[in-house]
Amino acid sequence: MKRNKEETNATISQLKEVARKHFTEQGYAATVLDQIVMEAQLTRGAIYHHFGSKKGLFLAVLDSVQNEVAERVEAEAALSDDVWEQLILGCRAFITAAVEPKNKRIMLIDGPAVLGWETWRSMDEQSSMRLLHEQLQLMQQGGHFISISIVALTHILSGALNESALWIAQVSDTEQKVDETMEIISQLLEKFKS
Repeated sequence: MKRNKEETNATISQLKEVARKHFTEQGYAATVLDQIVMEAQLTRGAIYHHFGSKKGLFLAVLDSVQNEVAERVEAEAALSDDVWEQLILGCRAFITAAVEPKNKRIMLIDGPAVLGWETWRSMDEQSSMRLLHEQLQLMQQGGHFISISIVALTHILSGALNESALWIAQVSDTEQKVDETMEIISQLLEKFKS
């Protein structure tokens, strides 16, 4: 039984890895399932069995990307013991991870287009946005914020980060634009310090 579970997990991982490469390089619309299964050395039935459809496979790949970005946000934020610096480091990590070539097409372009805004947004709420909310809530409980709605601030800041990532993903001087964005976000957050 354990061997079957390991084989199943290996098959799922292999399909997601190969599919991610294709979705990144070609985009969702141009990706062909036959190419994925041929490269993964599996059958088309494996995709339908584990993911139901091409869209289901894409959903699983996007979920992996979202989780990787969230892990990166957590890791970068953990580099400091200062809660304000953690917040800024986490915000910067989100933007820089989102605009990386291996993530941006799946996360920022095809994700909302293929799955719909509500599904994409729900996935964001469960990953990076959840971390942002937890950090803001922790900061307010620690007396670092004036008395404001943390839910509203989470949505406003998350929206600013997502929109900034969409903008930065389209320019060539990403590092400079990330710096400019973070300067504005830092100044905005200063207004809420208690």
